[in-house]
Amino acid sequence: AGGVLNTVLVPQIVRAIRGDKDRGEAYTNRIMTAGLIGLGLITLLLTLAVPWIIGLYSAAGWQSPKLAAQYESMILLGYYCMPQIFFYGVHVLAGQVLNARDRFGPMMWAPIANNVVSIIVLLTYLIVFERTSTGAPFTTSQALLLGIGSTLGIAAQAAVLIPFLRASGYHFRPRFDFKHTGLGKTFRLAKWTLGFVLVTQAALVVVSRLASSATVGGKGAGLTAYSNAYAVWILPHSLITVSLATAMLPAASRLAAAGDLPGVAAETMRAIRLSVTALLPAAVAFLALGLPLAHVIFGFGQGAKDASFVGGALMALAIGLVPFTVQYICLRAFYALEDTKTTFFLQCLIAGANVALGIAAVLLLDNPALVATGLAFAYSAAYLIGLPVSFSRLHRKL
Repeated sequence: AGGVLNTVLVPQIVRAIRGDKDRGEAYTNRIMTAGLIGLGLITLLLTLAVPWIIGLYSAAGWQSPKLAAQYESMILLGYYCMPQIFFYGVHVLAGQVLNARDRFGPMMWAPIANNVVSIIVLLTYLIVFERTSTGAPFTTSQALLLGIGSTLGIAAQAAVLIPFLRASGYHFRPRFDFKHTGLGKTFRLAKWTLGFVLVTQAALVVVSRLASSATVGGKGAGLTAYSNAYAVWILPHSLITVSLATAMLPAASRLAAAGDLPGVAAETMRAIRLSVTALLPAAVAFLALGLPLAHVIFGFGQGAKDASFVGGALMALAIGLVPFTVQYICLRAFYALEDTKTTFFLQCLIAGANVALGIAAVLLLDNPALVATGLAFAYSAAYLIGLPVSFSRLHRKL
């Protein structure tokens, strides 16, 4: 949601800086005020709804009597972790103000603060509680340390950006005069962006339930294998494409605001070429070396027997790495053009294909050991289907 939200805010802030006498100061303050209020309300509602949310994302088997204690641990951790939404949101809002002012470094480096806190929390857990069974439920003390500790990490990640905001010349002052100030257009754009997020989350609910059903069945081929494979697979995209797209969006937004559509096209194609130069070799490496990579990273300890499941899922995801990353950049071009409606319908196509193919894979394979691989292939296939449609639509606009 944060990644998608920035694609609405950056073009709007860039236009305000370009066109307003105060270089967008009042507009940005209104956006920040509205955003903080919205984040507070959303975080409160979701925190109250934690039991329902945990039930929504987990398969029915988790609520069986033999797993009742583990399920309670999930809910307890949910209560402690849900406030992170507010701090993630503050990080995104502050980061977009900096990005719109061409200050990209702070938002890229801020997660280090979160990582440092997380490492301290995990080392503390190891020292205080020593090694325990990974299948046992958390005690209240363990959940408190992990939950509150991880939330403090996200809070630190947001707090790191505050000095950089001041250094960039921006000083936040709450403003509640929202009417007749141009925010209506921003909210209309954000409406379709919210729909994009909800469609994506709906697909994630289905995939999570399919994957967690295999985990409940005693197979490591389910949610853990899929999540571990995804974490490895997304790394080159996060390092390369997200960095390129972050720098591309303000530049493309300025070109779009000036009516220079060939310039937007050139900026988009430059970002695509640069990202594919790195992502294509990564995709080939994951496809050819998925199994040995998984065994090197995950083939130890109690989860060693599940490394092959991770490797199979990583190989299936590799097929979709380049389509996924090119689709990501295409979406940023649409956002630079202030077209959030098209991206919503494109995401409906991709999410729908992902869900349909995921259900088909699980039913046709009929083998819990292949669930993670089947779901990973469905994810890749969905982007293979969606990218040509997205690219042709963007080609028409540019």
